[in-house]
Amino acid sequence: MNTIGYTKAIELLLSCSSEEGFLASAQNISNYKRVWARDGVICGLAALASGDDDLIATFKNTIDTLAQHQHANGTIPSNVMTSNSEKEVSYGGLAGRVDAVTWFIIGICQYAFYKKDPDFVVQYESNIQKCLQLMEAWEFNNKHLMYVPLSGNWADEYITDGYVLYDQLLRIWALRSYNYFAKKQAIQDKIENIKKQVEINFTPNALGEKYHERAYNELNFDPFMPCSFSPAGYKVQFDAFANSLALILNVGNENFQNAMITYAENLQKQTNLQLLPAFWPPIEENDIDWHLLKNNCKYEFRNYPYEFHNGGSWAMVNGFFGLALLSKNKRQEAETVLKAINHANAIENYSFYENFNTQTAEPNGVPFCAWSAAARVFLHQNIYTNFKFLT
Repeated sequence: MNTIGYTKAIELLLSCSSEEGFLASAQNISNYKRVWARDGVICGLAALASGDDDLIATFKNTIDTLAQHQHANGTIPSNVMTSNSEKEVSYGGLAGRVDAVTWFIIGICQYAFYKKDPDFVVQYESNIQKCLQLMEAWEFNNKHLMYVPLSGNWADEYITDGYVLYDQLLRIWALRSYNYFAKKQAIQDKIENIKKQVEINFTPNALGEKYHERAYNELNFDPFMPCSFSPAGYKVQFDAFANSLALILNVGNENFQNAMITYAENLQKQTNLQLLPAFWPPIEENDIDWHLLKNNCKYEFRNYPYEFHNGGSWAMVNGFFGLALLSKNKRQEAETVLKAINHANAIENYSFYENFNTQTAEPNGVPFCAWSAAARVFLHQNIYTNFKFLT
């Protein structure tokens, strides 16, 4: 067991800590010197798993910063700039970020669960209620699945839009986490309705009325859930984060879950870094979705094939894949993923890069990325100390 990588990851998380919460990177890059909702909560999960009091205090500050800047309509900030005397709050760039809301709820409840402190949830009850009402509104058709805009979540320069699998699953996790404390039958019913709609619309041979019957019937399902669908049809790339969440949350029947694991493990073994790509296969210039991909960037284009969201490999995503394997009692396989994460994080003297080119294994994005360190910490602790999140 390599403990150097774990120690380095803790050190990086501490260096990314501020009075307002976790910063996305220790690198002095303005867009990353912010408290981000999803990054901050994922780092917070690592903080809880680590048991480090300083990191746990930073997680609490992260939640408080996000709550303080919740919009009147319920939106949680995508990020909050903390380096200026006047804080700069962003609710999204080209589109709002749906997953900021779900990660916020997950963060509050995971903290309260760890601390055995239900009053912590009560403290943020009004914030949570605004989030729940907003997610109901985002359904638009009141049929239990949220409609997510292009650029509306962590894959903010990718092609997913409409009924995005990742966001539906995060909502299930958020509602389950909250209802651990609230214990309301109406919320439990909502969880079951969302889960049912995910299984009806994202898994093969499912019984029940489909959102888009014609598109569903034309789809040749791969051994995983497609990443999204909309009135224009399905986008069928493998979403490693979403399918990992499906396994963690036990969505889909056992046979299909086993097929998902087999596909993911085979794909992982084919890569140089032994890491699972975020989305697969990559979109190439002659593919129909290339035009959509190349224009979905606010500053510079980063989604070249095998990089960034377009087939790039992320330590953070693989941390959740490792948790998915553990949830299915595949400890040895989870240890293999942890070893690959540690190897990737250690490149260039533990630079903890944001992501890697899956074809060449060359690092991409920002170094000293907090959630790359977080993945190392929470997967390590789940494997070796039997730490468990509330799911």
